[in-house]
Amino acid sequence: MVEPATDLDHRGAPPAPPASDGPPPPGPRTLGPWLVGGVVSAVLLLLAGRYGYHRDELYFLLCGRHLDWGYVDQGPLVPALARLADTIAPGNLAVLRTPSALIAGAAVVLVAAIARELGGGRGAQLLAAFLGAVAGIVLAPGHLLSTTTVDLLVWLVAAWCVVRMLRTGDTRWALGVGLALGVGMLNKLLPALLAVGLLAGVAVAGPRRLLRDRWVYAAAGIVVVLAAPYLVWQATHGFPQLSVASSIAGGDSSYSGRLDALQLQLVIISPVAVPVWIAGLVTLLRRPSWRAYRAIGWAWPVVFAIVLLAGGKGYYDAPLLLVLTAAGAVVTAEWAGRGAVLARRTLLAAGAAVAVTGSAILLLPTLPADRLPGFVVDVNYDAGETIGWPAFADSLAAVHRALPPDQRQRAVILTANYGEAGAVARYGPQRGLPKAYSGHNSMAGFGRPPEDADVVIAVGWERPDQLRGWFTEVTEAGRIDQRVDVDNDENGLPVYVCRGLRRPWSQIWDTEVRHAG
Repeated sequence: MVEPATDLDHRGAPPAPPASDGPPPPGPRTLGPWLVGGVVSAVLLLLAGRYGYHRDELYFLLCGRHLDWGYVDQGPLVPALARLADTIAPGNLAVLRTPSALIAGAAVVLVAAIARELGGGRGAQLLAAFLGAVAGIVLAPGHLLSTTTVDLLVWLVAAWCVVRMLRTGDTRWALGVGLALGVGMLNKLLPALLAVGLLAGVAVAGPRRLLRDRWVYAAAGIVVVLAAPYLVWQATHGFPQLSVASSIAGGDSSYSGRLDALQLQLVIISPVAVPVWIAGLVTLLRRPSWRAYRAIGWAWPVVFAIVLLAGGKGYYDAPLLLVLTAAGAVVTAEWAGRGAVLARRTLLAAGAAVAVTGSAILLLPTLPADRLPGFVVDVNYDAGETIGWPAFADSLAAVHRALPPDQRQRAVILTANYGEAGAVARYGPQRGLPKAYSGHNSMAGFGRPPEDADVVIAVGWERPDQLRGWFTEVTEAGRIDQRVDVDNDENGLPVYVCRGLRRPWSQIWDTEVRHAG
C-alpha cells in the first residue's frame, strides 16, 4: 500500500510508509487489454478503405498543402499528418487513416491501464478494454483521420498520468500530464478544458497542495511552451477560433446544441455502458479507499457543465467518460463476482453482445454504402459524410461541360463548405474541373477567385438568396446526384451557374464570403 495522495510530497520524493486507508495497489498486469486493442486497430485498418473520404479529411489534405502553425479551427498537427500520409501514398485511404486506427487501439489499452491503476484485476481490466473497444468515441473517430481521435489519446494519456500521480504520491508524473496536454494543444485547444476540469477537481476535493507543487508548475510551463506556436498564430490572426466556437454554440455544426450534448452522454460510449460509468462516477466520489481520486470524479461534471454553458459539441468531454468507465469496470467486476454470479455474468454477456452488434452496424462501415439504412446516418452523422464524393464531382463536371466553351475556360467553382472544396481538389483534376474556392474556415485564407472570374459554378447553397447578392444572374443548372440513397449534406443540393459579379471579389471575400463554423 502506498501513501494516500492526500499527503503528496510536493517535492516528488518517494512516498512515506504506507497508510492503511490509502488507495489499493494496482492490479496485476495482463495481456488481455493489449489483445483487445490490437483487434480494434486491425479491424479499423481492414475497414479503412470502405466508403470514402470524410469531408474533414478532404479539408485536412488541403490544409496540409498550406502548412502553417495554425488554422482557423485547429492546430497544425492533423494537417501535418495528412500531408505526411498523402506524401507517402497519395490517395490511399488506408495510409491516411492508419494513425487513427493505431490511436484507437492505444485508447483501449489506456482505458484498461486506468482501471488497473485503480486496483482492477484481470477481469476488470478486460471489461474496461472491451467497453473502450465498442465505444462510439473510439470506433467512429478511429475510422477517420480526425482531430477528435488525437484529442482522445491526449486526454487519456493525461488522465492515466494523473491517476498514477494520485496513487503513488509522486508529483513528477505531472510532467507527463504537461507533455500530453502541450502536444494536444497543437491539435485543438480542448486540452485546456481538461486542465480546467482537473484543477477544479483538485480545488474541490484535494489534494490542494498540488496547486502549489513545483512539478505541477513545471508541467504548466511545458504546456505553454509547446502550445506557444499555435497560440501566437491565433493571436496574430485575431483569434479566429472564437468565431468558430461562436458558430458552434449557435448550433451551426454537427453534434452541437445543448440537447444534443445531453443525449450524447447516453450513447457516445455505449448505451450499455451508461450504468457502468455512472457507477464509476459515484464510486470515485464516495468510496473511502478511492478518496485520493475524487478530483478525477469532479473533473467530469465541471468539464461537462462548461460544455453545456458554452454551447460546445457534446463529445468534448467524452474522453473523461471513458475514465469514469474504467472506474466503473472495476466496480462492475466486483459486482459480477459476488451474489448470483451466474445471473450477473449472463447479464453482462448479453449486454456485451448488444454493444458489439450495435457498434458494428452503427459505427463501422460494415453495411453496403448503396444500401445504408437511414437510421445509421441518424445515429452516426459522419457515416453519411464519407459517401458519394466522386459522384459529387461528377455532378459538378456535368454542369461544367454544359457551359459555352468561352465561359467554360474562365469558370471557377465556389463551395459553401470546405469538404466540397476538398472533394473538387481531390477528384476534380480527373474530370477537368476548374479550381474550387470557399470562404469556409481556413479555406478563405487559401486564396480567392481571380478578379475577372465572373462565371461561377456554386454549390452548397440550398437557396440562391445570398448568391443573388453577389451576382446579377443566378440560374439552377443541375442537382448533386450521388447515385445512392443517403441523407447527407450534399445529396440533392442544387448547383447554380452565376454570372455578372456585382462587386470585385476583393470587396466581398473577407466581409461576406468568409464564414466560420
